[in-house]
Amino acid sequence: MRHAPPNTRTLSGEQRMPDHTPEYHVFISYAHIDNQTLTREQEGWITFLHRALEIRLAQLSGERPRIWRDPKLHGNDQFDNVITSKIQKAETFVAVLSPGYVESDWCRREIAEFIEARLKKGGVLMGNSSRIFKVIKTRLSLERQPREIQNQLGYEFFAIDPESKRLKEFNRGFGTFIEPEYMDRLEDLASDIDDMLESIGRPLESPAEGCVPPRGSVVFLAETTYDLRTRRDQVRRELESQGHTVLPDRDLSLLEWELSDMVREDLERSILSIHLIGEQYGAVPEGADRSTVELQLDLAGELSGKKVDFSCIIWMPEKIMAKDPRQGAFIKRLMKETILQPKDDLLSAGIEELKAVILDKLEEKAKKKEGRPMDAEKINRIYLIYDQRDIHDIEPLDDFFYDRDHDVLHPLFDGDESDIIEEHRENLRICDGVLIYHGNAGEAWLRSKLRDLRKVAGYGRTNPVKSSAIYVGPPRDHRRERFKTREVDELIKNFQFFSPDCLSGFLARLEGGDGGETE
Repeated sequence: MRHAPPNTRTLSGEQRMPDHTPEYHVFISYAHIDNQTLTREQEGWITFLHRALEIRLAQLSGERPRIWRDPKLHGNDQFDNVITSKIQKAETFVAVLSPGYVESDWCRREIAEFIEARLKKGGVLMGNSSRIFKVIKTRLSLERQPREIQNQLGYEFFAIDPESKRLKEFNRGFGTFIEPEYMDRLEDLASDIDDMLESIGRPLESPAEGCVPPRGSVVFLAETTYDLRTRRDQVRRELESQGHTVLPDRDLSLLEWELSDMVREDLERSILSIHLIGEQYGAVPEGADRSTVELQLDLAGELSGKKVDFSCIIWMPEKIMAKDPRQGAFIKRLMKETILQPKDDLLSAGIEELKAVILDKLEEKAKKKEGRPMDAEKINRIYLIYDQRDIHDIEPLDDFFYDRDHDVLHPLFDGDESDIIEEHRENLRICDGVLIYHGNAGEAWLRSKLRDLRKVAGYGRTNPVKSSAIYVGPPRDHRRERFKTREVDELIKNFQFFSPDCLSGFLARLEGGDGGETE
């Protein structure tokens, strides 16, 4: 497997002495009751996990790993010096949590011993990842889990049946058959351990030596209900396989205020938020009046309305029937799109289509961030008509449209009058949407622009504009407040600071309609 080379550096870039070659790559900590079987012919749960991990890690790395677990049943003897030695020489630690595990002083001592040993060698963390892997064999409340690893995400080898509410452990199956759910969790665990071992064996460069950032984006994949856990895992694997970082990377709190702070923090780090909505309503955090699923979506919706480079994708199965009146009301609210911004997506499709939409969205965001040209057919041209006195007032609108991947056409103010008029007519001919900004100019100026809009056919345009609106901005007076017209699709009045919300209707027509230049 991978060994730490000489002249390795810490995450801070400081020189440190290389670790000795590890005697063991993985130490499995478990309660021996969890390896006992009902019949002599069966293979113990831990025994199978040990063997399966050994095989998958060997297949992933090309080298057979050294994995150790204590096969003995312990009585009241003192903590074994042999175990202490094995823990101190292990690179990673797998804790198989169960009710028996948390009641075992021996198991809790093993975690503490591993942490103490790692602190002497630089710490438990490698980057943002822990050397401790939390396998949850059966359901165990967060409060009962060892406090050292409560905030870590675990690998749940169980599910809750949505109908009976009963717990079902993944027990591998019988004979040659292995449960697909078990294999999914095993694959996640083995891949993450392999990544950790590879990181341990790779020299870490200081920023001065050219530390290369991750190639992917940060994505918030909202926690969901148990009926959609498998599909959420499929999406997470797809994202991670493409090099993206998936949040949350810790268990969410059961307290509303704490959960909200955690979700907001993760959303702020992300450029995309993904929400899977199913038939179940899900758990309601203490102090909240909404489920964790609904709360996460509301927080993401708030951010989507404020942050131009952030958006949401909400997915539901093609045929969905709520099992709870609260979930039914939540879905109705979603269908009315009261949560969503125009740039957000609401899908009702298969899981493969969802993954394709997510990857397309991330690719578009990457192109925009890197300054690469967008696909021409996805770009709308908005003619932003305004008086020269409003050139600074329209800057927030100009930036907002550009950040939404639209090209903004501006009036010409310098040059011959004939050139200015010709440019104005050409913009009206080729644009996809028209927004007239009525600021410091008088009403006569506004009326002349509306007359020009009525004459677009005479300028060579043969199809309608997708979206048209008048944006009435400050200064505020009685005449502006009373102004009315039916000559555009929408009349927007906003005498306060610019807010993207007021343009939601304009953009919905623009991004969902037909039109644009025709030759």
